[in-house]
Amino acid sequence: SGRGRAKMAAAGAADAQARFGHSVKGLLADKVTSCGTDVIALTKQVLKGSRSAELLGQAARNMVMQEDAILHSEDSLRKMAIITTHLQYQ
Repeated sequence: SGRGRAKMAAAGAADAQARFGHSVKGLLADKVTSCGTDVIALTKQVLKGSRSAELLGQAARNMVMQEDAILHSEDSLRKMAIITTHLQYQ
């Protein structure tokens, strides 16, 4: 009877250990899934930031081109004003 109780206790301990192992595996799987989701979210955020930086760079380049066009137009207007003044004198 002592051996029977020892066997039952050992079986109970093994069962508890198996349940504990199973719950730990479950928690680990949940954690891995959660980390995977976080990595995906982080990746999306980084790509979004990268795209924003790219758009800002493009906007800056466009502004420089516009500035050059405005300066060129200003120069042309100044020359036309000089020509107009000369024509009025004639």
